[in-house]
Amino acid sequence: MQIHVVHPGETLWLIAQRYGVTVNQVVTANQLESPNKLVSGLALVIPTKPELHTVQAGENLWEIAHRYGITVQEIISTNQIQNPNLIFPGTKLTIPVRKPVIDVNAYTINTGETGAREIQEVGQYLTYWMPFAYTIREDGGLNAIDDTAMLQSAASERVVPVLAITNFSATAAGSELAHTILASPDLQDVLLTNIIKIMKEKGYQGLNVDFENVFPADRELYNQFLQRAVDRLHPEGYSVSTALAPKTSDEQKGLLYEAHDYAAHGRIVDFLVLMTYEWGYRLGPPQAISPLNEIKKVLDYAVTVIPRNKILFGFQIYARDWLLPHVQGQEAETFSQQEAIRRAIQYGAAIQYDPIAQSPYYRYTDTQGRNHEVWFEDARSAQAKFDVVKDYNLRGISYWVLGYPFPQNWLLLEDNFTIRKRR
Repeated sequence: MQIHVVHPGETLWLIAQRYGVTVNQVVTANQLESPNKLVSGLALVIPTKPELHTVQAGENLWEIAHRYGITVQEIISTNQIQNPNLIFPGTKLTIPVRKPVIDVNAYTINTGETGAREIQEVGQYLTYWMPFAYTIREDGGLNAIDDTAMLQSAASERVVPVLAITNFSATAAGSELAHTILASPDLQDVLLTNIIKIMKEKGYQGLNVDFENVFPADRELYNQFLQRAVDRLHPEGYSVSTALAPKTSDEQKGLLYEAHDYAAHGRIVDFLVLMTYEWGYRLGPPQAISPLNEIKKVLDYAVTVIPRNKILFGFQIYARDWLLPHVQGQEAETFSQQEAIRRAIQYGAAIQYDPIAQSPYYRYTDTQGRNHEVWFEDARSAQAKFDVVKDYNLRGISYWVLGYPFPQNWLLLEDNFTIRKRR
């Protein structure tokens, strides 16, 4: 893939001609709804042809592989060669690009058939899937969700299902609830027994603990609970992971941060998700949702206390539209990257790109005369995030959340990485 940023006056025909592809290839790759309408600053992914090698007389696969710095098996697999000893002069071989192998996780918040469709749509790109979420109760019980169809989709796509549990909801911060559980080893044993029972009944293969707004005084109790979970689940063959708020130091203050002990989580659990998003909060002022300059500060700290091969980079795949001027507490509208592009085209808004946050944005005036500011993700910002995953040599990526179409992301993800399938 290559990325092309539309300039004023450009058409898809001109762009396609420049890269030697068809208009339909560009339309399909980007799922453009209005191919005849482009706006300045729109980033397009351009499918480009793979590198080809024409076999010369006397060449063998070992010589070709050595020339390109790859293995013979990689050439055989890519070209589906039946007999490696029989390659003829003039044969055109696709030369595979060696890509980092990573784990990819995605959360879902939709359940039932809707959630199942979301998993089916992108399951080929996923290692893990986590339904958000089974909520814990004060008695150590769990409030279940409609996950039967989703589990079936995960199985058909060879995606490892991971049971996600949490203490909070849309109406409750969950601090007291977390304390009730964390302060009682007996309740923790009940909770873990219930978790294992559900996992065995439904086929989950791991546990993801997303306890948020935990009282700072409960930090060590939270660490002890995680160790207890690992001690119970590992002998059963299950993994344990956590979700962590984005911290830049161990001393960072705030209810979201203080009880999340990066070093302890890095030592205790199998892997963890860094929730590196939500700077552009729906109730806050307009700004990049996942500014890369801020994310790097989190990673710079995280890799000093957590093994890199345990870190999943949190990547949000939704956009936000704020009314201007922003009024404190006024909620931004959340929607997909595709909708962000649709609105830019509808209102003729030139898309800008913040080089520090590495995020696209634009402003427009609606039909009622109200001013808006939209921050979203595009091919450029996705590629920048993938480069960071490579630069920091992380375990992989975790998406929050399926249900917001972003076709460019998945094409670029596959172009950059080989996605590990553990099932």
